[in-house]
Amino acid sequence: MNNSSTLWGSAVLLALTLSLWQWAPGWVGLPEYIFPTLTSTVVEAGRMWSESQLLQHSGITALEVFLGFVLGSLLGIAVGVALGLSPTAEAVLSPYILALQIAPKVAFAPLFVMWLGYTMYPKILVAILIVFFPVMINVLAAIRTVDPDMVNLVRTLNATRWQIFTLLEFPSALPNLFSGLRIASTLAVIGVTVGELVGGNLGLGFLLVASEGQGNTAGVFVAITGLTVIGIVAYAAVILIEKKVLHYMPKASRTTV
Repeated sequence: MNNSSTLWGSAVLLALTLSLWQWAPGWVGLPEYIFPTLTSTVVEAGRMWSESQLLQHSGITALEVFLGFVLGSLLGIAVGVALGLSPTAEAVLSPYILALQIAPKVAFAPLFVMWLGYTMYPKILVAILIVFFPVMINVLAAIRTVDPDMVNLVRTLNATRWQIFTLLEFPSALPNLFSGLRIASTLAVIGVTVGELVGGNLGLGFLLVASEGQGNTAGVFVAITGLTVIGIVAYAAVILIEKKVLHYMPKASRTTV
């Protein structure tokens, strides 16, 4: 399917979705306070823009997502590389990393709020925790699956350990790394939202809770839509960077999600 057909298909699907959002609630008899129509949600978005500082709250959430994603990804890359290059370190640290991953991240959010107060730091920390594992596990798996024959070949050319890593191991791990980053870009939004829902006075998560407390269903939809847009932008940014970085690789070897 060519790009033109793909764009047309996406446009038709979007138009169908928006049409159903507008008219389906009325067809099935759902009142506005249960499921607001598209026009009601757009009107509420305009009101929140002018009266509830929707742009400011969206910017704060976007900043928290960006920082949580970047810091969590860097931490995941560093730990993944370290464990991939050292089986001993992996054997020692894996149980603790697994325990951290199994522990529900929602449970950490109140603790971070107690420690750091109603600031952006608890939200960023929750995002870091959620982002860390998928990036780390993808990098670790990639480092461990590098062809040993290629490593031995580079060693015969008197390459140093750093040169082996920078010229062979890390480039080989890039496709897996970007697979993890794609997942992490969406999880970062979830992490920040959890933090804002648990304890916050700024951000789209805060607006969502405030709208829910007021019985403002349209406001809840506005907040959810804003979070979705931020997630889509983050995911698209990762794809754009991936295409720039991996342009030299055959398309068949790239992720297709």
